[in-house]
Amino acid sequence: MNLHVIDTGHFKLDGGAMFGVVPKALWNRHQPADKNNRCTWAMRCLLIEAHGKVILIDTGMGNKQNDKFRSHFEPHGEGDLLASIARAGYTREEITDVVLTHLHFDHCGGAVQKRPNGDLELTFPNAIHWSEENHWKWATEPNPRERASFLKENILPIKESGMLKFVNDDTEIIPELWFAIADGHTHGMLIPHLEIGEETLVFMADLLPSPTHIPLAWVMGYDIDPLQTIREKEAFLGEAAENNFILFYEHDPVIECSRVIQTEKGFRASDTMSLADILRVEE
Repeated sequence: MNLHVIDTGHFKLDGGAMFGVVPKALWNRHQPADKNNRCTWAMRCLLIEAHGKVILIDTGMGNKQNDKFRSHFEPHGEGDLLASIARAGYTREEITDVVLTHLHFDHCGGAVQKRPNGDLELTFPNAIHWSEENHWKWATEPNPRERASFLKENILPIKESGMLKFVNDDTEIIPELWFAIADGHTHGMLIPHLEIGEETLVFMADLLPSPTHIPLAWVMGYDIDPLQTIREKEAFLGEAAENNFILFYEHDPVIECSRVIQTEKGFRASDTMSLADILRVEE
């Protein structure tokens, strides 16, 4: 098995939206805000090569949105989806599977790109694109709270291409990869679990965007059901601490991975590391 971090760049989101009811005096110590109260976040994806498959988990924002849209989020940095995949040694045609944890624009936007003539096409033309069926329905019939995050140009071309499949209890892309479901952030979000030897690496998507979000009450204002998120976090973190899972963070601007422990003050991150550190240990 070969694993690669795919860097699709950084963007900015309002700090209050990212931390909900937590006061700025607390979260600003960990994720400092700019003059407009926005924090910088990564859009970090994961590429897995195993058993003849080349699997990409999430695709970042992409670059097809107009300047007005981009001005709200200021995508920046040197990260680029296809360039990062190329640095890892692959072409877009070699990607066999794209797992979309959920269909918010910063997780799925890179799956569809614009041709020079303005037409839309799959970025990865030979890949099966995996979503969760209830989530797909949720995203294509959006509620007012999430409508601005579910963009039809990111979603509908996937189905129209004929390359869409849904994850279910019997889905096996590779034997080492399986999925849990979380409903607090958005309905039907996939949480991929990858077995690496004796370790379990969990791609946290937006259940835990960063290790700063590990304390139970630190829940995003974006979540459709914050109390459900707290229940899901508590159950997952208990399992993660007990089994020494490695958590892979999609959005932390610096930290790629950590473990988690339970302390007198609750769950906290421990042993922060990069994916490269994990692979060196496995070797």
